[in-house]
Amino acid sequence: MTDHAELSPTEAADRLALRELFDAYAHCADRRDAEGQKALFTDDTVFAVYMDGEGSEPTYVLRGREALTPVFEDLNRYEVTTHFNGQSTITLDGDRADGESYTIAHHAYTEDGTRKIMIASLRYLDAFTKHDGRWYFAERKLIVDWSETRAMNAPVS
Repeated sequence: MTDHAELSPTEAADRLALRELFDAYAHCADRRDAEGQKALFTDDTVFAVYMDGEGSEPTYVLRGREALTPVFEDLNRYEVTTHFNGQSTITLDGDRADGESYTIAHHAYTEDGTRKIMIASLRYLDAFTKHDGRWYFAERKLIVDWSETRAMNAPVS
């Protein structure tokens, strides 16, 4: 763990901005704001998804900001999603940074008349870059550590 006893104002601002970037990604996902979500990435970004966990081959790899559109729009198949962001670690190196962050994602939907929920434990391995004073995702690896799908209880009326 990094000792922050002598944290400079610039480093503090960068750490806060990176956390806000991580949170903005989840917020845009839950609000179905694909354009806002894409704007968090560099033009030449690389986005890889590992549905079978770390150490597996990527399920898919997308290159470039515009290639992200179908992935973010795919969230529209769910009636509602909620992403809870947890711990994160950041290593800063000037206008570049690397990080690992955790999310528990909830995806509710109806299938064959049954209300269901898919819950997933996600980890993101990120490379960030700072352009014109703003941080962006340069590379994002989404790793599904585990997921569970189950029927939801009917709402109480």
